[in-house]
Amino acid sequence: MQLIDIGINLTHDSFDEDREQVIERARRAGVVQMIVTGASGSSTRKALALARSSPGRLFATAGVHPHHAQELNGELLAELAELARAPEVVAVGECGLDYYRDYSPRPAQRRAFAEQLALAAANGKPVFLHQRDAHEDFTAILREQRAQLRGGGVAHCFTGTRAELDCYLELELAIGITGWICDERRGTHLVALAPHIPAARLLLETDAPYLLPRDLVPRPHTRRNEPAYLRHIAAVVAHARGQPLEELAASATAATRALFHLGAVDD
Repeated sequence: MQLIDIGINLTHDSFDEDREQVIERARRAGVVQMIVTGASGSSTRKALALARSSPGRLFATAGVHPHHAQELNGELLAELAELARAPEVVAVGECGLDYYRDYSPRPAQRRAFAEQLALAAANGKPVFLHQRDAHEDFTAILREQRAQLRGGGVAHCFTGTRAELDCYLELELAIGITGWICDERRGTHLVALAPHIPAARLLLETDAPYLLPRDLVPRPHTRRNEPAYLRHIAAVVAHARGQPLEELAASATAATRALFHLGAVDD
């Protein structure tokens, strides 16, 4: 059984002391490929370096998270366009809108989002999308450029409503499910929504080191999430959909490789 983590913040400093061990634990858990998230100029450069250190196993995205939208000036946008052309970079993003934190002014977020969608449209790669408490503006901007986004995209870390799910499916996006579905306080609605995601659109991710699944037994000694726990998330999703874990893993892995154009690997 092979799994792919489509969203792992492997450049985060919490992995600095044991990054290689984290990668090896993931491999032993069946996570054979990972997409390292670029969320700023700095993390994109680091993500690409990691991807180049492990060809065919690690990949990268190139983008600016809405938290860092104010940093996206003309110079950085030009650099992102260059970085996004690298074969190891399989998507543009993490980009989108976050009105929950508002770490960047909303006009700056909307501008940065539109500019990165245009970048993705120009190079034909998928977009790795972030949205929190900004659904209406997010979809309005996305609809403006959706026809030009030949590479498609994924709604990363989906936590929304049935109406939002239907909207993203109508926009032909894939849906990324994280350990949020394991959270009895705020993620139980995803258990009911999971069966409504077509198998060819359902992708799996940890978003590590964030979103440690709350129902892990035994509980890890730290709150740091890591890609080895993707198998646990996959099992929860499979149970919610009423299908065997192996079947869910196979369909999610195939859907991921199709969207991001990843080659197959041996275990």
